[in-house]
Amino acid sequence: METNTSTNNNFIKNIVNEDLKTGKRKEIITRFPPEPNGYLHIGHAKAITLNFELADEFGGKTNLRFDDTNPVKEDIEYVDSIQEDISWLGFQWENLYFASDYFEEMYERAVLLIKKGKAFVCDLSADEIKEYRGNLTAPGKESPYRERSAIENLELFEKMKNGEFKDGEKVLRAKIDMSSPNINMRDPVIYRVVHTTHHNTGDKWCIYPMYDYAHPLEDAIEGITHSICTLEFEDHRPFYDWVVRECEMKSVPQQIEFARLNLTNTVMSKRFLKQLVDENHVDAWDDPRMPTISGLRRRGYTPESIRNFCREIGVAKSNSIVDFQMLEHFIREDLKMKAPRTMAVLKPLKVIITNYPEDKVEMLEVENNLDNLEMGNREITFSREIYIEQDDFMENPIPKYFRLFPGNEVRLKGAYFIKCNEVIKDDAGNILELHCTYDPETKSGSGFTGRKVKGTIHWVDAKNGVPAEFRLFHHLILEGKKEEGKTFLDYINPDSMEILQGFIEPSMKSSKPQDKFQFFRHGYFNVDTRYTTDEKLVFNRIVSLKSSFDTGKK
Repeated sequence: METNTSTNNNFIKNIVNEDLKTGKRKEIITRFPPEPNGYLHIGHAKAITLNFELADEFGGKTNLRFDDTNPVKEDIEYVDSIQEDISWLGFQWENLYFASDYFEEMYERAVLLIKKGKAFVCDLSADEIKEYRGNLTAPGKESPYRERSAIENLELFEKMKNGEFKDGEKVLRAKIDMSSPNINMRDPVIYRVVHTTHHNTGDKWCIYPMYDYAHPLEDAIEGITHSICTLEFEDHRPFYDWVVRECEMKSVPQQIEFARLNLTNTVMSKRFLKQLVDENHVDAWDDPRMPTISGLRRRGYTPESIRNFCREIGVAKSNSIVDFQMLEHFIREDLKMKAPRTMAVLKPLKVIITNYPEDKVEMLEVENNLDNLEMGNREITFSREIYIEQDDFMENPIPKYFRLFPGNEVRLKGAYFIKCNEVIKDDAGNILELHCTYDPETKSGSGFTGRKVKGTIHWVDAKNGVPAEFRLFHHLILEGKKEEGKTFLDYINPDSMEILQGFIEPSMKSSKPQDKFQFFRHGYFNVDTRYTTDEKLVFNRIVSLKSSFDTGKK
């Protein structure tokens, strides 16, 4: 993959530059450390792009490491999906690791802390530990088990390891400072008892390290130079450094925090996204309305568009919200030169051209992409009966309506002028079809200059058109003032998906999942990977054609 090395400088890059310049670091090693408890989302794409491209720019390497320290929530399904997403984005890790690979060393380092008097086994319950911790204005209270001897702590920790205690019965805590202004330093828990089978280690362990203890050890073991994480871990950095120091790790990584990505009209929490899936608000993790990488892929977003988006939003020290339209801008920019432009009718209205020969089928040649003529031309069929969009006809037109209405003439894209002469209705007054006439002298490309029309509409030949399903997506989460007592579920858009049945050009009959097109006037569409079959094509609208988003660049 070609890396964009012209990305604007950011404060993390400046730190790396300085570290290399001063000799503090001889090489750059970063890592992407997801917990395999859900599918990756667009926020992870920002972290992935940052870590991989930063290391690549400075000739370093990036590891993929699964922080699998909580077997209750983790699954091999998520491990596989994460690897697929990173590879699809265009990145390749140097080494693949699991936190569970280091469980033995983590245990030994915990024993070292106990021997040094820096850790103790505590019998307080989770609620009691929370109560003893204090708050931002009041110091914590020391556990009554804090002064157990090293020998007793070692014996108890061994029994924890051997499965002699129930879940939650005992924990191992770091012994630091219960009066610290940083609550994360008030004797945090570093090991707990969990009798659950682990996806990687099976039933070997029944004690598992807490993330804040495990993560700095993993970084140090792998020789990570710059441990890049989001801002919510800034207050955890003192404990990160404490673990590396007190566990006497040879390699000392540097934790650097940056602002996470927040997008309008989305939720960016794996817990909330999992809730959407589990409660069937969406059909799966890869639902095209989801901000997951797999959802964006199924909807039709390209790796290039996501990488370019992540580069453009940059790296900052303070949180902000990015308009979803910015992401849409980059997929339009990526597809406008790549996607062939075809015609599809999503809400069909039949038109019979009464003066066109009944048995004639004409082949018309049209360009695949006017912005990229190298994509060549294609042939489409034209006959006496066609479909147009229902929205392209109005029996009683409003002012400045230039499409088809009784007595008006419009151009059919790539074909002829037609004029509406008669509207055929059923007994209830519903429009069944239109009867029109065409002017054979007005064929596109013929050089006809006799008169002009103000409207051009698209169409599909009814005789050869291919039935297809179209899925139009709108924001899953509605924006607005959040009311007290309501959750994000109260803001789910009930109209986030619209399913239509229509027709496409016959040239698209052989389309395969992930094939992308620009449908004239409708937007960019992608062939769905879940519901498309040999008998039925399903198209997801990636994005509409128009946007009010302005990048600010000239």
